Amino acid sequence: MTALRPVPDGGLDPDDHKGRRDGTPGAQRAADRWKGVTRPTHRPGEAPRFLTDVVVEMGLAERERVEAAIATARAQGTTPERVLLQSGALSQDALARAIAERHGLNHIDLTTFEVDMSAATLLSAAMAKRYEAVPVERWDERTLLVAMADPTNILALDDIGLITGLGIRPVVASSEDVAALISRLTSLDDMVRDASIEEAEEDVGEIVELRESADDAPVVKLVNQIVAQAVQRGASDVHLEPDGRGLRVRFRVDGVLSETTSVPKRMVLGVISRVKIMCDLDIAERRLPQDGRIGLAVDGRQIDLRVVTLPSVHGEAVVMRILDKEAVVMDLDRLGMGEGDRDRFRRSVGRSHGAVLATGPTGSGKSTTLYAALSELNTPEKNIITIEDPVEYQLGGITQVQVNPRAGLHFSTGLRSMMRADPDVIMVGEVRDRETAQIAVEAALTGHLVLSTLHTNDAPTAITRLIEMGIEPFLVASAIDCVVAQRLARTLCSQCKARTIVSAEVLREHGFHAKFDVEAYESVGCTRCGGTGYKGRVGLYEVMRLSDEIRRLVVARAPAEEIAEVAVREGMRRLRDDGLEKIGLGRTSVAEVTRVTGVS
Repeated sequence: MTALRPVPDGGLDPDDHKGRRDGTPGAQRAADRWKGVTRPTHRPGEAPRFLTDVVVEMGLAERERVEAAIATARAQGTTPERVLLQSGALSQDALARAIAERHGLNHIDLTTFEVDMSAATLLSAAMAKRYEAVPVERWDERTLLVAMADPTNILALDDIGLITGLGIRPVVASSEDVAALISRLTSLDDMVRDASIEEAEEDVGEIVELRESADDAPVVKLVNQIVAQAVQRGASDVHLEPDGRGLRVRFRVDGVLSETTSVPKRMVLGVISRVKIMCDLDIAERRLPQDGRIGLAVDGRQIDLRVVTLPSVHGEAVVMRILDKEAVVMDLDRLGMGEGDRDRFRRSVGRSHGAVLATGPTGSGKSTTLYAALSELNTPEKNIITIEDPVEYQLGGITQVQVNPRAGLHFSTGLRSMMRADPDVIMVGEVRDRETAQIAVEAALTGHLVLSTLHTNDAPTAITRLIEMGIEPFLVASAIDCVVAQRLARTLCSQCKARTIVSAEVLREHGFHAKFDVEAYESVGCTRCGGTGYKGRVGLYEVMRLSDEIRRLVVARAPAEEIAEVAVREGMRRLRDDGLEKIGLGRTSVAEVTRVTGVS
């Protein structure tokens, strides 16, 4: 066990652990163990400094950016560091370094530090989440080293000391690193194993009795843990899939599915029934698909679950869509559009009439783009009405209508009624048929701003798709003002991405228009990104506004390829060109852009 002695400045000296300089293999292991620990230069007792001053002194952000954040924080009633985080000017890890420096404490990088799991388990996962603190090492026999996001939380230090019966020495880690470590401590595999043992011991009996034993059954704890883990990992969907041997649990994180754990066969019916009970579905009906919705609170965040059950040959499968409003970016400036594309899109949604379409496959972020536009348009002077299937996120000040086919409320019938409700802005969740398209086009021509989505691969094809639906070309040319095609590409993990050079030849082989080699980054994988090399997503866009020349081509029923050539000549960037720019900026990789744009 490695032990560190206290140093005069109140931090820990990673160069002065036992046997550091004796050259033995054990000493080398000890030295490796303390990689990621940084000593502060600020001494306790020195005059306290503002955290923003420390950020500037350490070169983590420019003075002008920090001053602007201070002014914004005063106006919004928040803190400057929160403003810096939200704007992307400061990372969580950089903030943790500044906090450590300000308080004269060590900063610890949990992606490289070797955590003593026996020490970490001295504190329950629930308490660790509550205090954003995890024990990472025994400093000595009577003292515990605790990684914290907020070292000024004296109550947390006192409580952890009472729980463990040890003295506490805080070190500072980023909140995302602490959350990742807590996630490791509460692995689903362990939860499945514990629940399986409890299930065998208690013999809960018939599945229908779960309603009566809902507070005690181990299967309930397991379902809650699955949902909590999915939210913590930022998953958009949870798939529960029976395969005859058990229940496969998969999370879709950043658009990619990965297997998380497997539930034993004897618990499958219990897990499925518990999910159906949560959503008030019929647990006796297993032959027909069902869908439901429920609101949950997970770690203080309000989460909506949209649940669909599907009968399969091995039993009922369940897909849970996680709708976390706090995790959705509804700000056009943060979606990832280039400045030119963003300006063109803003000009279109700022008009009093016309139609703006967002196109792309399912899960490409179309609705998020339209929500971001509605957020900018949402003022007391405008009456905004939406019709959606389903209403994913509820927006204050906007009338949102849910499609209900069973009651006869379809997109077309709802849109026709909305036209009589004096709207200024109309959003149609999706144009699926000729009737809906016709009404939307007519609304755009009669003085309304219409926003909608359409399933096409690129922007020019959206025009020809409407004509193929039966809308007259002259109406399409007059009504449509702008079409945005988009994809969501995973962003490279900022902690582990590796610099590389991609030759122009390789880029051309992957369908990019490149004349020169590009300095880029590639994915590696670390604990912070779960070994994937990616964390988060960014949009790839092509924004096409209809010019007079393009309108003439539309009326003449020109093919999409010809429309695309003119649009590019007038300044439109194709999806892969936008992707190439983001590759050069180090935000994503060639492999990822190739994957989401379908370039072969």
